[in-house]
Amino acid sequence: MESRKDDATAHQAELFTDEQLLFTPEQAAGALQIGRTTLYALLKEERLHAVHIGRSCRLTRAELLRYVARLDQKSASPEAEVIEVQFGQVPEPDDAA
Repeated sequence: MESRKDDATAHQAELFTDEQLLFTPEQAAGALQIGRTTLYALLKEERLHAVHIGRSCRLTRAELLRYVARLDQKSASPEAEVIEVQFGQVPEPDDAA
């Protein structure tokens, strides 16, 4: 017996076709496997860009793919520097210049 969550996931999978160009925020969040609140935060931070048709907010397939590609590039970046800071400390700037 399948749970309601499994039914919802199966239903979402049916909604995403190769021909679908626009996604509601809920569909886009499902495709990215993030919460709706997180998706709206990404929109507010302008890390994702939506299109508006009348009062409807939609995300394009191309925008979702670009966002994932940017995430992939950031995670593969060898120049990423990790700075460990203990709580309450402020990192000092480098004096290399």
